[in-house]
Amino acid sequence: MILKLLPISILQCMLLSGGQVLMKYGLTKAGDFSWTWQYFLRLFTNWQFICCGLCYGAGSILWMYIIKHFPFSMAYPMVSLSYVMGMFAAIIFFHEQIPMTRWLGVFLIMSGCILIAK
Repeated sequence: MILKLLPISILQCMLLSGGQVLMKYGLTKAGDFSWTWQYFLRLFTNWQFICCGLCYGAGSILWMYIIKHFPFSMAYPMVSLSYVMGMFAAIIFFHEQIPMTRWLGVFLIMSGCILIAK
């Protein structure tokens, strides 16, 4: 069962992480936050923010498939793989320096997913 769940979970996590990256780019491009129509017009006409919504939408549809066809106790922890992907996205797209304590956290998350998958 895990061999079926894992690739679908990885795709779903990629969509979530990709959505987060696109949201950050979109919010940065929209400028300083304000409760004005102009700000929200800039935000909702921004292609990165629109693609963020598409990623979230596709990820949500995939999540509905996952929780319908797999045990929830197995499927839900696999979402934590998106944290791991987010860490790599921070390095690749935002050139962030990641301290050793966060790498330890990534290791623990991946270890937990391996234990749950068994």
